[in-house]
Amino acid sequence: MIIRLFQLLEQAEARRGMGDQNNWVIRVNDELNRVSENSLEKETEEWKKRSIYKVPIAVADLNKKAYRPQTVSFGPYHHGEGSLKPMEEHKRRALLHFLKRSKKPLQLYVNSLAEVVQQLKDSYDCLDKKWQENTDEFLQLMILDGCFMLEILRTATLSMADYAHNDPIFSDHGKLYILPYIKRDMLMLENQLPMLVLSRLLAVEDKKAMEDEEFVNTLIVKFCSLHVSTKKRMGKCLHVLDVYRKSLLSGEPPKKKDHWKPSSSSGDEIIRSASELNEAGIRFKKSKSVSLKDISFHGGVLRLPRIVVDDVTEPLFLNLIAFERYHVGTGNEVTSYIFFMDSLIDTVRDVSHLNSRGIIQNAIGSDKAATKLFNNLSKDVTIDPNCSLNEVHKEVTHYCSKRLNQWRANLIHTYFTNPWAILSVIAAIFLFALTIIQTIYSILGYYHAE
Repeated sequence: MIIRLFQLLEQAEARRGMGDQNNWVIRVNDELNRVSENSLEKETEEWKKRSIYKVPIAVADLNKKAYRPQTVSFGPYHHGEGSLKPMEEHKRRALLHFLKRSKKPLQLYVNSLAEVVQQLKDSYDCLDKKWQENTDEFLQLMILDGCFMLEILRTATLSMADYAHNDPIFSDHGKLYILPYIKRDMLMLENQLPMLVLSRLLAVEDKKAMEDEEFVNTLIVKFCSLHVSTKKRMGKCLHVLDVYRKSLLSGEPPKKKDHWKPSSSSGDEIIRSASELNEAGIRFKKSKSVSLKDISFHGGVLRLPRIVVDDVTEPLFLNLIAFERYHVGTGNEVTSYIFFMDSLIDTVRDVSHLNSRGIIQNAIGSDKAATKLFNNLSKDVTIDPNCSLNEVHKEVTHYCSKRLNQWRANLIHTYFTNPWAILSVIAAIFLFALTIIQTIYSILGYYHAE
């Protein structure tokens, strides 16, 4: 009887498993039919909607603090985290100042963003189900964070007279002590707001402000203290990090030299360090602009843009690299630049040499720290073989492969790397000169004796 009962239970379990399997097959077939009905263009458009991404754990673990905001959250990914909650009070206060100054009812702003709410949600990759289902709460988040961001941008770049002189955020004191930390958080990939939020809020507040499409871009560039001409149009941008990236790449790359012929090199060779290139006769000079695209090599001179290395350099570039990595079609110029710089920097000596040429402005204390920073930035980085710096790489490799430059590099590396070697060479030359002089005097003495 007991054995029969077990047999019945096994049969029932098998039928249940078969039923689950059949249901799974039906669901997959339904999804397949829907995929078949959708064209490739629709699928392409769906992927284009995303512009804000969560950094995978495997990447974030390499530097956990680089991708997580420390002071303020923007958007849904880090909203409500304990360490960021103190700033929520200041967000609500900023909203009240914004509404009071605009003299427009809050409902107008809600209605404007409600028209594009699905577009805003689609901007976030892997958006939590909570935000997908609760549209009212999502709109509240966008308006609160959007108004706070606009107030921050205006406080740093324009005159804002409606805040108290001792306001902890929107005062000269706040500009000095708080805004640098907010700026750091505003440039993190996971902590972005769609640019559409800012443009919609400004359009309701003052339509004239939005007649200039570059108004918000200009505010962001000034806020980030970038030495970039604000007259150059950036066009449509996705968010603050995208504006910052485009500003770093402003300007046209140097024109290609028509007379230069590439060598048979495949371009797979690793670029030598700055010290080794210097030994091969290559000189380093500062580029005319600070654009990361302004890198060129001509006549034995490698020109590189000036870069300031400070405490925020590492997290900033890590987020820029992550943006290029996960947003298809955005380009790989920043990643290529970092990989190129890491190739040039192997030791403290390389940083010191680039610093002496005005290319690296070291503000983190020691050359050793700067060396470690560049080496860490290039970890787990994938380089596009068609990157913009590939031609410069080939030119440098071709120059170093010339026999005269190889001989020069070997001579310097062998005899001029330390003071004792230099003294030995000088002594040898001096003795050789004395020997020649002595020989000449001996010959002259022989002729005079005759």
